[in-house]
Order: sequence, then structure tokens, then C-alpha cells
Amino acid sequence: MSSAKKPHLNLIIIGHVDHGKSTMTGHLLFDTGNVDEKTIAKYAEESNKLGAGETFKFAWVLDTLKEERERGVTIDLRFEKFETDTLFFTIIDAPGHRDFIKNMITGTSQADAAILVVSGKKGEFEVGVGPGGQTREHAYLARTLGVAQLAVAINKMDDATVNYAEERYKECRKEMESLLKVVGYDVSKLQFVPVSGWIGDNLIKPSPKMPWYKGPTLLDTLNGFQEPPKPTDKPLRIPVQDVYSITGIGTVPVGRVETGTMKVGDNIVFMPANARGECKDIETHHTKIPQAIPGDNIGFNVRGIGKTDIHRGDVAGHADKPPTVASEFIGQIIVVFHPTAIAAGYTPVMHAHTATTSATITELMQKIDARSGQVTQEKPDFLKTGDAALVKIRPLRPLAIEAYSDIPQLGRFAIRDMGSTVAVGVVKEVTQKAVIAEKKT
Repeated sequence: MSSAKKPHLNLIIIGHVDHGKSTMTGHLLFDTGNVDEKTIAKYAEESNKLGAGETFKFAWVLDTLKEERERGVTIDLRFEKFETDTLFFTIIDAPGHRDFIKNMITGTSQADAAILVVSGKKGEFEVGVGPGGQTREHAYLARTLGVAQLAVAINKMDDATVNYAEERYKECRKEMESLLKVVGYDVSKLQFVPVSGWIGDNLIKPSPKMPWYKGPTLLDTLNGFQEPPKPTDKPLRIPVQDVYSITGIGTVPVGRVETGTMKVGDNIVFMPANARGECKDIETHHTKIPQAIPGDNIGFNVRGIGKTDIHRGDVAGHADKPPTVASEFIGQIIVVFHPTAIAAGYTPVMHAHTATTSATITELMQKIDARSGQVTQEKPDFLKTGDAALVKIRPLRPLAIEAYSDIPQLGRFAIRDMGSTVAVGVVKEVTQKAVIAEKKT
């Protein structure tokens, strides 16, 4: 079956820094024939030259920036095409390093499915799931940003502290099940696959070193993912990830179609920039297409729009059904981690789809029971770790965002401060729409 006929999913690889995401992904791509031996041999040689032995030969399949190679961490998002027998993936390798979490949030908001990589190595696993750990943080973000399909790869089973032990796998699995239940996943529908990204155990073939494991390999798990429904009946929404100026073509915004359909010739508006023009052409994976549908990662050229007219975080829609721009909204949040307490007036950084802006929590309206949705306290004075609440939020600049009940893909957000995710939430209601001035042409 050709890739054009196979169902397409955006897959993101997430997890704590140094838990082996890039190595595991690179090895998976190699074992499935998506990367050739010559390329891996070249990376092994380059890794040796840096004095790291062959440590990075698989990781560098994705870590292509020179700075990443020298630091040994993933900084930017990577998009790789990847095929299995039944599915066609765009695979997104997200940075785990705390400095680069903004890119991880952008990547996760575009994903249909995720592999959460956790190290089984003693000490590494515990740091990741502990308070403020990135395994915990990424699990919350994945759920809030709409990743319904999740697989957990318990990595580094070959490590000397693990030695392929079933007992350690069970210990890690139990802890992950508890965490993912709290986050809101149905753990009975999740696979927990013990793997070695470095050696290749259980990536595509059952490992003889773990005869006690009777479940699917990681590849089998991926093949079990379902293509999500395409919300073509909703208004067009494309959050802009980047904007390029290409000689001979013009301004090319890049992003993923979240809802609706865009055809060549459509009149498009970008909000809150309020820049308008006609769609001249659409490309995906360097192939021109006549129309784009939800799930497509595209670059598109819009006549009459310059590179400085639009920015990352703007949202494209049809001119007759423009994206909603909020100056205030009610959010339902869960506090993931805060060292003290949150009170009205708190101004952290808010991430929504590809947009980032400072935002003030102006009012704590109600504390609620996260599971039942029942109100437990009116107008609380503060919120602490674990609390769920309805709050009023005022972005410091106009933000294209939608009520979750209308367009869930654009109704989710994360709140970050001091280098970690403080809270995650959904937009219940846009209470004030921003007045956007007409752009002069």
C-alpha cells in the first residue's frame, strides 16, 4: 500500500531529557528500513570523532542541528516521514530539555498520537515521575493538548541497573499507570512496552532477553493506532508555526490544519494580525495539493501578504468565518505543580496551539472537583498543586483561541512559569472578544 493510500497520523515522541527518545526513534526508523545502513555508519563515525564512541549514531537521525550534536540534546522539532505496513506517520521528535519545552508544546498540540518514553534506569525513572519531573509534566501536557492515543515505552531495559528484569518493568508500569490515571487516560487501553532503544529490543521484534513480556512490540503498538476523525465540518483553523519568504514564490506560512478545509483560491484571514489574501497554492511534504484537510502539515502561499504581516501564533481561517480573538476568557484549569500557591493577579506565560503570550489570572471564580465537575468552593483565595478551578484569564495581547466546546483543537492551553508547567486547561467561554482594527492594504 502506498503512503498516499495509507491512513496518516502525526506521532510525537515525548519524555524526560536523556530518557533516550531520539536514540529509540532513530533505531526504530533504521529497523523499519526508513533509514539506511550507510547513514547510520556515517553517524557512528562522526560520533566517534567527537569522543562519544557510537553513542549518538541513532539519535542523530533526528538531531541534525550542529548545536544539538555538540550538546547531545534535542532543541528543535523534527518532522520525519515514517511508514509501517498499515500507516503513514509524520513523526515529531520533541525536545525533553527544559529550555526547549515551548517547542515540545507546539509539537504535542499538532499530534494525533504519542509515544511517552520513560527510562527504566534506577534513579532516572524516579526523577522523571517526581514532583516537577518532565515525565509527569509531559503526561499532563499530552492529555491537555488533545493526544488521545498514547503508548508508553519503558526504555533502557538493557541498563546494568535493570538487566531486563520483569520486576523493574512492573514497578515502572505500576507507577506510570497511577500517574496516567490521574492525568485522565484510560490505562486499560494503553500499551506499556519494555524496550531498549540502543540495542533494539522489542522495537520491531519480540526480544529473547525478555521472554516474560507477552505484549506487542513498539511497532505493533504503532500499527494499532487509529486515524482520528477529520473535523472537516468545522470552520477552517490553521495555527501558524513558522513564516518563510521564498524567492520566486513569496510569503509561505507553515502549520497544521486543525479543522475545516482549505482550497487553492480561498480567501484567507490571519488573526489577530487581520492580514487577508487569496490562497495561491498548498504543499505538503514538497508535493503540491489542491486542498488541505485536518491533519495535513502544510506550507501555503497567500497573495497579498508579506512576511512581516503575520507571525507564529496567528491562526488562519476563511475570511467569512474568521478565528475568534479573545481579550478575556474563562478557563477550567488543573494546577500541575506550583511550589506555593496561585492567587488573582498571577501573570505567568500561556501557551495555546503555536501561540505564546503572558496572561494574567484576574479572578479565581470556583474551585471544582476535577472528576465530577461539582463546585467545591466559590471564589477561593488561592489554588495549590492538584486543585481544579474555573478562572478568568486576560492575555496581555489579543490571542486567537476558541471555546473548547466549539473547536476543541484550539480550546486548550498550558500555563508555565519558572521553567515548568504550572497548570493546564481548556477554554470554557470567551467572555470578551478583542477589537481588531482593519489592516490597511
